[in-house]
Amino acid sequence: MNITKVVIPVAGWGTRSLPATKNIPKEMLPIYKKPIVQYVVEEAIQTGLTDVIFVNNQNKTIIEDHFDYNLVLEQLLERKGKKELLKEIRDVAEMANIISVRQKVQLGLGHAVLCAREVVKDEPFAVMVGDDLMFGMEPGIKQLVDVAKSERMAVIGVVEVPQEKVDRYGIINGDEFAPGVFRVRSVVEKPAIKDAPSRMAIVGRYVLIPEIFDHLTSIAPGVGGEIQLTDALQCLAAENRLLAVRMRGRRFDAGDWAEYLTANIYFALQDEELRDDLVRNLLELLPCK
Repeated sequence: MNITKVVIPVAGWGTRSLPATKNIPKEMLPIYKKPIVQYVVEEAIQTGLTDVIFVNNQNKTIIEDHFDYNLVLEQLLERKGKKELLKEIRDVAEMANIISVRQKVQLGLGHAVLCAREVVKDEPFAVMVGDDLMFGMEPGIKQLVDVAKSERMAVIGVVEVPQEKVDRYGIINGDEFAPGVFRVRSVVEKPAIKDAPSRMAIVGRYVLIPEIFDHLTSIAPGVGGEIQLTDALQCLAAENRLLAVRMRGRRFDAGDWAEYLTANIYFALQDEELRDDLVRNLLELLPCK
C-alpha cells in the first residue's frame, strides 16, 4: 500500500476562534513562529507524504499563498543579507506539492473529503484536520500510515478523553488486538454521555481507502444536517475494514483557546533564547499560592 497524498480540509469558517478569525483563516493563526497549518503540513512531509490537497473556499486562498514563493519579500531579505530568514521562507514554498480544490458549500467533514475524490482517484490517502496538532517522538499521521501499510486497511487516530467530554467527539467501540491498535466494531458521532460506547475519541488523523468515497456518496446527512465522515467510517466498520490506533504524543486542539495558548507557550519554551524571559514573565502573571 503506497500512500503519498494527504487531504487537509480548510474551508470551514473557524467560528470557535472568533473574533480572531473574522478576516484571517483559523489555519493561519500563529502558534509561536508558524501558522497552524504549517505544522500540519510539516507532519505530513515528515511522514513521507508528498502531495498536499487543500479543500478550500474562495475566501481563504491565503493558505495556498503561504506555501508559494513571495518574490518581493525574498528580494528584500536578499538585499538586507538576511540569509537564514530567506532560506526559511523558501523552504516553506518548496516543502510540498500543493493542490487546491474547492468546497463550494460547507456541508461537513465528509463532504470536504468527498470534494477531493477526483484528485485522490483510486489511491489510499491520509486526511489531517488542522484543528488537531500532534507532536511526539514520531509524526502523528505516521503512526496511522505504518499500521495501514502493514494491515492494508483504513485506520483512524483515537485518544482517550474524559467521560464528560465524549459528547464532543466521534467515539469508537472496538477490540484491542495489539498494543494500542483496535478493530473498530462501531462508530457514533457525538453520543450522549450516558450512551457512549467508550472513551476512545476520534481525532483529526485518518488513513482512508478509496471505497470511502462510495459510502460518502450514499449516506444521508447526519448530525447537523451535514455529510459526516463518521457515518462513512461506520460503513467500513460494519464491513470489518476499519482499525483505530491510540495516538502517542502530545495533542493540542487549536480550536480551543486554552489549548491554543498552551501550544504557543509549549513551542516558545523550546526556544533557548526566549525560554528564560518567557518563564520569568509567566511567573509574574501567575498568582502566588
